[in-house]
Amino acid sequence: MQIRLFIKSGCPWCHEAIDWLQQRGLPFTLLDVNRDATARAEMLELTGQSKAPSIDVDGEILADFGADELEAWWKQKKLPLP
Repeated sequence: MQIRLFIKSGCPWCHEAIDWLQQRGLPFTLLDVNRDATARAEMLELTGQSKAPSIDVDGEILADFGADELEAWWKQKKLPLP
């Protein structure tokens, strides 16, 4: 499973998403869209918006969410947890 998390520096919801993934032992790639123009363009292409956090799990996309929404989405998509 490939997890990519698009974040913005200083974003509290982004830190919640990072914590959520780390607490579950899920490996992920962190992409800071404030520092990486390529990541920003890719996030915009994938989500149609510029809000963060956004996550891509094997092509399944969730944009502009908090930890509770991430939890619900993860269960709805039946994504595996370690």
